[in-house]
Amino acid sequence: MLDRLTDSIPGFRDKYGHLLKEKSIGAKTTLLLEGEMARYMYFIREGCLRLWFNKDGKDITFQFFFESQSVSSIESFIDGKPSLFSLESIEPSRIIAVSKNDFNLLLQEIPELKENFQKILIQRLGHYARLFLSRIKDSPMERYIDLLKNYPHIVDRVPQHYIASYLGITAVSLSRLKKRL
Repeated sequence: MLDRLTDSIPGFRDKYGHLLKEKSIGAKTTLLLEGEMARYMYFIREGCLRLWFNKDGKDITFQFFFESQSVSSIESFIDGKPSLFSLESIEPSRIIAVSKNDFNLLLQEIPELKENFQKILIQRLGHYARLFLSRIKDSPMERYIDLLKNYPHIVDRVPQHYIASYLGITAVSLSRLKKRL
């Protein structure tokens, strides 16, 4: 998303490039801990990140993010509240970090970025509503089949125990589901 936008805006790199902090990080690098304030929006150039939280000592994956996506603990980033999630890399990744102040400046000065960000937020809201409904009405098998059908890249790149926690089941249950297919 960010690369497409920056390439389409003449002079962007000269005027705003210093606000974009590119980093290469290893697998299992923690970018944000649950309870901390989210101070950065991350744009993924390469790799995979996940948002997760701890419930009664169990690691629960909330969402996966891949190339060309942006991620932060959005309510923390926008409202300055403690994050409900931790954010970490699943595989070696290249990311761009933009601080909250710099991100707000970019949104104010670049209408296309603000429009894109609003579209992404609306799409994510729809995705989270579908995810919530799926957890209520669909069986684990139905959720797994939906994941295979609509998000095969997740199954290809993400370790099974993270997929299991994302689906709301144990790794053993996921293994059983896969055998039944």
